[in-house]
Amino acid sequence: MTIIILSISIFIILSLIPLIALRKVTGGLLKSTYVVIGLALLILINSGHKFVTQQGWQLKKSTIKALEQSPTYNEEDLTSVYDRSTHISSLSGEKISLKDLPKSVKFDVPLIQQYPELPRGCEVTSLAMLIQHAGVDVDKMTLAKQVEKDPTPYSFKNGVIHFGNPNKGFVGDMYTTNKPGYGVYHEPIFDLAQQYLSNKVRDISGGEFTEVLFHVSRKRPVWVITNTTLQPLPETSFQTWQTPDGPIQITYREHSVIITGYDENYIYVNDPLDPNKNKKIPIDEFIKAWEQMGKQAITYIP
Repeated sequence: MTIIILSISIFIILSLIPLIALRKVTGGLLKSTYVVIGLALLILINSGHKFVTQQGWQLKKSTIKALEQSPTYNEEDLTSVYDRSTHISSLSGEKISLKDLPKSVKFDVPLIQQYPELPRGCEVTSLAMLIQHAGVDVDKMTLAKQVEKDPTPYSFKNGVIHFGNPNKGFVGDMYTTNKPGYGVYHEPIFDLAQQYLSNKVRDISGGEFTEVLFHVSRKRPVWVITNTTLQPLPETSFQTWQTPDGPIQITYREHSVIITGYDENYIYVNDPLDPNKNKKIPIDEFIKAWEQMGKQAITYIP
């Protein structure tokens, strides 16, 4: 229908071109010609607008269809579109709020201790918990070998530490505290998780904590970066060092845990430094500590 309207409009305009040449005949004819041309142009513009609008609607519909056909799709997820660069947002554009979530959720996730083998390996140990929860048998030592490394050596020059970038790979020695070392952030962990869970993995870093709770409410463990106190740290706990990519601010208290539940007052985690499952932390304190470390979070869709 749109193509027919466009064709008619173009035909009208082309048909009236000879009439424009008769400018000496009468002013009335000339005015009538301009009026008809104007109407034809309005039809053309309006039909074009409808075409663009219709195409936009079809694109949105196709996005929903693709989500439905995804092997990781389930009905609960129809309200959200996922990829590495975006976070949970409903198709209507509304953010998920706390009032839309269950008041409390807690579920079982394998607990793995990082000691004694990996005194600095909290990130890969927590990732092993997440991957095992997904039904894939992999251990922390395998992940420790496979995670990307930043080979930049440690040095201290003119009062400034020069070291690697945890956004690029694990920095320093993971296996002993007798040598310089630090840790690794979400991007290399996401890449490693993809090797085992493929397109099921979701990097939801940078979003609001409500997004984390959304996944936990669906009984999906969430890997996060926090600190060993699981509370916000004073500014004195942070320092700046130079990396090949520029300066970054770090804390040697950096830590990683797996979120296994929540209620109105607490967040529950499996901490690779704690032998007890579902360790509880005051929710407000935990959120502040998580935000302080850059809102880093990874989960997976079954």
